Amino acid sequence: MIEAIIGRKLDMTQVFADDGTVYPVTLVQVGPCTVTQVKTPQTDGYSALQVGFGTKKAKSVNKPLKGHLDKVGKGYFEVLREIPVEDPSEHNPGDQILADIFEIGDRIDVIGKSKGKGYAGTIKRWNFGRGPSGHGSKNIREPGSTGMATYPGRVIKGKKMPGQKGDKRTTVLNLTVVDVRPEENLIMVHGAVPGSKNGIVILRRTNRVK
Repeated sequence: MIEAIIGRKLDMTQVFADDGTVYPVTLVQVGPCTVTQVKTPQTDGYSALQVGFGTKKAKSVNKPLKGHLDKVGKGYFEVLREIPVEDPSEHNPGDQILADIFEIGDRIDVIGKSKGKGYAGTIKRWNFGRGPSGHGSKNIREPGSTGMATYPGRVIKGKKMPGQKGDKRTTVLNLTVVDVRPEENLIMVHGAVPGSKNGIVILRRTNRVK
């Protein structure tokens, strides 16, 4: 059974339930994804499907990847990702994965790349508190001491420091599928998902307790 699919974040809107409740939803255009390679424990050491999403011009594909995708004969894809499966023998290269692998009410995790916010200080990046702004204070927005005095006398690994904010792989857990429209390759997800408009996301069935 396939537990995940690749999609593209379109926009946010709202839908109304039968009782009048308003739900903010994110529209995700999912699939159709094409299986480009079946990976088995005998050949690769693990079970997974390599799937492609989107389209790409042949002139934009390098020769090794072009030769790999020509074996499938389904064109060239913008994105290639691997999806774990329990029994890869149930699938073949060229098979398609559609939006109907999910149903209304399913719980999913959404994986994407968060919006990049550029270089940020510790207040914006890590929600540090600021120092006093009066009485001659010179430590209003500075992070404060970062060393450890004589011992260990260095900045320890993992110290929260100024730096790049966002633009990294992010997973939002346990969201709810509000609506599935297979004829439009569209899934509505309750709430916000990571990334900007037209960003690539992966929807997978959550393993959290419902």
